[in-house]
Amino acid sequence: MASGAPGGNFRSWTPTPPERGSFPLDHLGECKQQMMDYLKCMKFTENKNAPNCRALAKKYLGCRMDNQLMENSDWDLLGLVNLPGDTTTYHPNFNKKEEEKNEGKD
Repeated sequence: MASGAPGGNFRSWTPTPPERGSFPLDHLGECKQQMMDYLKCMKFTENKNAPNCRALAKKYLGCRMDNQLMENSDWDLLGLVNLPGDTTTYHPNFNKKEEEKNEGKD
């Protein structure tokens, strides 16, 4: 597929997959409440990256990880560490996934 550019130059566009793979929709609404709480916070703070909204984002992504709607990931890689009330720097299932990967290598 070609797309026009200023000056009459044409170049082809190659789609690239998302960096972290697919992000399945939550058809069953398993994490809808966490999503709504986060969006409400963002609206209240006028889309500022407030610590209380980041804590809600962490709860929402944690819910998605718990329900296999996204890959388990280290909170640090998601930029969600050192938030108020933090006790861990990784999702509880993150280490289990790493152990499963290492078991397959033996």
